[in-house]
Formats: sequence, C-alpha cells, structure tokens
Amino acid sequence: MIKYITYDDIDKSKWDSCIRSSVNGMIYAYSWYLDIACSKWDGLVEDDYKSVMPLPRGEKYGFLYTYQPPFSQQHGVFSTSKITNEKVKEFLKGIPAKYKYVELSLNTFNRPTEDSFETSEGVTHLLDLISPYDTLQSNYSTQTKRNLKKALSSSLAIAKAVSPKKVIDLFKANRGKNYDISSAHYTIANNLMQTCIKKGLGQCWGVYTKEKELCAGAFLVESNRRTIFLFSGTNKKAFETHAMTFLINRYIEENAQQNLTFDFEGSSDPDVARFYKGFGAKEAHYVKIRKNNLPAPVKWLKEIQFKKKSSPS
Repeated sequence: MIKYITYDDIDKSKWDSCIRSSVNGMIYAYSWYLDIACSKWDGLVEDDYKSVMPLPRGEKYGFLYTYQPPFSQQHGVFSTSKITNEKVKEFLKGIPAKYKYVELSLNTFNRPTEDSFETSEGVTHLLDLISPYDTLQSNYSTQTKRNLKKALSSSLAIAKAVSPKKVIDLFKANRGKNYDISSAHYTIANNLMQTCIKKGLGQCWGVYTKEKELCAGAFLVESNRRTIFLFSGTNKKAFETHAMTFLINRYIEENAQQNLTFDFEGSSDPDVARFYKGFGAKEAHYVKIRKNNLPAPVKWLKEIQFKKKSSPS
C-alpha cells in the first residue's frame, strides 16, 4: 500500500535505509540531501518503507506544487525490490491532488505508463569503471586521446582537497556569467558539497597550472556504487590545456577495476555530450513528467513560463 506522508511524519532513518538498500538508490534521494536541496518535501511510501518517492514541495500564490530541486538530476521511485511499470504508475497516481502543478524527473529505472502526465526525456551519460584502466582508455575517442596528450604535456597538477567555494567562484567568474543564477542557488551548492565532504561522500578536485593557478575544479559525489560529476568550474586556461580532460582521466585511472559507475549527469547540449562520450560514456535516458492543474489564468501564465524556459536560448 502506498501512502502520502508529510515531512514531519517521515521516519528519516527508515527512508534513508530504503535509499541505501534500493536497487536504484541515488544520493539525491537521501533525507539529508533533500533537506538541503529543497528544504520542504513530503513523500510517498510503500508499506514499511519498502519503496519511496520524494515530493519536493513549494507554494506560490497559495497553490502547492512539486518540482525538481537544483543539483538533483533524478528522483522518482526508489525501491528495495524490483521496480515494475505498474509500481511506478501506482506511485504517480498517489501524488495528492493538492499539488496543482507537478514537474519532476524520474530515474532511469522508472518507465511510467501513467498517461495523465505530459512526458519528455532527459539524458545522462554513464561509464562503468569495472574494466582495467588500459581497456577504459582504449575506448576514449581520438579527440579525447589527443586532448589528454596535450594536457599531460602542460605541467598540470591535481589537488584533491580544494575548497568547494573556490570551484564555485571559478564557475561564477566564467561560465556562470552566461546564466541568471541566484545567490541562493550557489548557497545550496556550497552546503551540499560541504555536507557531502563531512559525510565522507564527496571530493573536490582541482587542477592547477604550472603557475599554480586554479584553472579547473570538479565536485565528485560517491554513493550507491555511483560517482556523480555534480559540479564543475573552468576558466580560459583550462580550455587551452584541456584541464578537465586531465581531471576526469585521473579519476578514471585511480578508480578503474571497481564496481563503480561514473555518472557525468547529462547533457542535452551536443558539445558537452560529445565531451562525455569521448571517455566512452553511454547515454542513459530518464523520463520527466509534468502536469498543470492550476486554475486559469495562473495556468496560462505557468504555461508561458514553461515554454520560455524550455525554448533554446
């Protein structure tokens, strides 16, 4: 039986035990991660936490909605037993009607047949690290091998305990200038990274030039036999020296022959996707669901906002 449980009544210990033991557990769904990423959330729970589904909660103009929080690529149904299409359908039907707007990303194990939602596809890129490093490297694209060769000749150095704030600032000063990102968003990023480090689940790697300048950085989260490339920052020098190729290759080299999957976390951008595939990563697709039951004219306003957000920039 699937029940809707509000935040105050969720047994976080049982919730986290479910995510830890799930066939598809991901760090995004742990209670402490949800507390930072969205602060307010409820959940759908099957039986005694056999399966769970987080419902991040927001409110605007007096209407409740559920949404996909930042730094959380996939949510959906997580289960300690086999996940069937029917089970996913039951969970989606269990989302309370009081949520007048729903916009969520499920995970790669969820293939819903519930047709009351609009659906679209998201993509991530996965690389299994079970093979020896020489085998993994042999699957790099010609371009990636060429970029790595240049990086290895550029006198770059790796540091494995860089402050997350330095990587965030690196992003803000470069690529971040192209986006309208709130200070609250960056605060969430920093809090997530600091908490992951304290829990022994996160590493913040940096790449320094021979002049000792930080030119690239990445935050890597390890949980449920998966390493997620959660956040990164680069500058012009990183582009010239292929510092990010250098960083990712080093991680692959040091973690080869482990029962571990490297999750690049996307992207739909062709250039970024090509970069990830250059390491031998394969596409994995997940479903995004959406339902707008807001009353007019709020519904129309939300549709305009959604189309504007979804349109190419």
